[in-house]
Amino acid sequence: MRVLLVEDEDRLAQLLKRGLTEEGLLADVAATGEDAQWMAKATPYDVVVLDIGLPGMDGFETCRRMRGDGVGAPVLMLTARDAVEDRIHGLDTGADDYLVKPFDFGELLARLRALARRRGDDRGPVLQVDGLTLDPATRRVQRDGADIPLSTKEFQMLEVFMRHPGEVLTRLDLLEGAWDAGYENRSNVVDVYVRYLREKVDRPFGLHTLETVRGAGYRLVPRNR
Repeated sequence: MRVLLVEDEDRLAQLLKRGLTEEGLLADVAATGEDAQWMAKATPYDVVVLDIGLPGMDGFETCRRMRGDGVGAPVLMLTARDAVEDRIHGLDTGADDYLVKPFDFGELLARLRALARRRGDDRGPVLQVDGLTLDPATRRVQRDGADIPLSTKEFQMLEVFMRHPGEVLTRLDLLEGAWDAGYENRSNVVDVYVRYLREKVDRPFGLHTLETVRGAGYRLVPRNR
């Protein structure tokens, strides 16, 4: 799951980002509504966590503009205010849920997963390429019915491949899909994780579905081409 966290209090934003990352989620941080607007348009986030009390353009206006731009990701609004009028206003501008500060991190996480599942019900959450299946909600991967245990990063990279079957993905595509925006390393980390995935999803089954496209990147291809 990829989350856009819109919060201008840097300490809180970093605490939340660290907690989400430890739970295996990808989290990008925006400190202003303007940044959130262009980031949400540029990246297909699964959920947006949006603080109402932003400097300049507040969370209500940010949400309204994101919806106007066609951003369909569920929005969870954060606020220090518990007035019913604020909740109604937030929902009217396009928010999907509401959480009042201070809040328990476990409740935030549960609400994010619920919003992602709700959206997943509309788009078919279980990904499948031939006998390989990946369920983002349960974090379960199987090949022909056999469970394949993956690390968090292996799971995130395989999800990128399975959302684009047959497409050639560059190393940058894979970095942007499986690492958050704060990751700037351009080393061979992608090649390393592709090798890890081959050892788990291909080699034990005598398959070669993760192909290297020389000079371009990698692609996941159907085994019965």
